[in-house]
Amino acid sequence: MENLKVSEIKSFVPARDFVLSKRFYQSIGFEVMSEFHDIAYLRHGSCAFLLQNFYEPAHCHNYMMHLLVEDVKSWYQHIQNSNVVSEFEVTVSEVVEQPWGMLEFCITDPSGVLWRVAENIKPR
Repeated sequence: MENLKVSEIKSFVPARDFVLSKRFYQSIGFEVMSEFHDIAYLRHGSCAFLLQNFYEPAHCHNYMMHLLVEDVKSWYQHIQNSNVVSEFEVTVSEVVEQPWGMLEFCITDPSGVLWRVAENIKPR
């Protein structure tokens, strides 16, 4: 019998300024676990992604990540307290309750990648 068990899936997130992007992600709580050439492995708890030193404007501005968290309001406050908005000139939306059963806010990284940070709630 074949073993088709999946261990994990990671996305390659593009970075216009690789060093700046690493600092941004570290500022919001991700750890750089390893780095080789133009790829950095970043992790927060059991969630991870690969940051790549690659930039294509159309790609970055249409790229989205979804970070599912237990407490979106705590994450929102953490982002506000971290000064990333002023330090990295990124945008953060307000927390919004979505009709599909999520409480979420959005943040763009320094390259324009959109992150939707969300918590599952009961749908309206």
